[in-house]
Amino acid sequence: MGAINGTGRCSSGRVDLPTAGYFCGMAEVTRDVDAPVSQVWGVIADGWSYAGWVVGASHIRKVDAGWPALGTRIHHSVGAWPVTIDDTTEVVRVDPGRMIELTARAWPTGEALVRLELEPQGPARTRMRMVEQARSGPARLLPKPVQDALLKPRNVEALSRLSDLALRRSGD
Repeated sequence: MGAINGTGRCSSGRVDLPTAGYFCGMAEVTRDVDAPVSQVWGVIADGWSYAGWVVGASHIRKVDAGWPALGTRIHHSVGAWPVTIDDTTEVVRVDPGRMIELTARAWPTGEALVRLELEPQGPARTRMRMVEQARSGPARLLPKPVQDALLKPRNVEALSRLSDLALRRSGD
């Protein structure tokens, strides 16, 4: 995994996200949806919908008041019953309606930094971009190609689910 150098690039030479320079060697996926940004953000802002689009999240136990404000958390379970792990996902950066950055935990398997960006592609179309990077735990020890092989398909499915939920919202 690369590190940021003084030029704003990862040591691997990859150009970083303009607003999240520490995402080097990340798994990245994009998807366009025929829904306005407000509808997509509406799903993200509904913490109780998290298990409906985040692959692996199986149950929401609690959503902090004020979600998705900075520092708020979703208390979730990961896995299939009866073998589940209870943990949290916390908002570490947010630009409402445009971007949310989360620390997703599922110990003892690890912790990841996830960033979801929304970009309007017209009045009723949104480009969703998700990037993820393992930060700690066993997943961080895996070689980058193995991490990508595990993360990218999961995140493609997550954006597909988010897209479906956004399309079914009445709009905000």
